[in-house]
Order: sequence, then structure tokens, then C-alpha cells
Amino acid sequence: MNIDRRTCTMAALPLMLVGCTQGMMTGGKPVVEFGEYNRQTMASQVVNPEPHYDTTVPVTSAEHAAQAAERYQQDAVKPPIHTPSTTPSSGN
Repeated sequence: MNIDRRTCTMAALPLMLVGCTQGMMTGGKPVVEFGEYNRQTMASQVVNPEPHYDTTVPVTSAEHAAQAAERYQQDAVKPPIHTPSTTPSSGN
């Protein structure tokens, strides 16, 4: 009995494809959590389309802006203030 390589490959191909889909399927239904990390990452990057502010016009000062522009021109810019983005927890 002489079986060529193409015949073996063609016979094994459906079995390999079924094995690939078993990771995404459970009991014949797609796994709901599949791709959840991608969806969460994309949702965290979306800007609020209807933001609510306390005031309609942000508080600004032309005097502070002029002083900042003058410092920039004189190469005497104030160093930025470090603001932590997280707060440490005690672990309790």
C-alpha cells in the first residue's frame, strides 16, 4: 500500500482545523471573553463625547500666559511640577 504525502496532508487537514477552533469554542458556543482585553483597551482610549464641566469657559489668565511666553523667549521656563498618576496603597 503506497500512500503519498499529499493524501496524508489532505486527510489530516480537517483534524488540524478542528483542533484550532477548540480553543475558541466551548460546548459549540463561542467563548464570550475572547478579545475582551482588546475591547477594554480600545474603550479606555475613547474620549467622552459629552463631557460635563463646572463652568462653560475654563478659567484663564492673560497675564499668566504673557509671563509664560516671556519666560519661554528668555529660555527661563519653570520646571514642571511632578504630579503622581497613582496613589500608593497600604496593602491591607
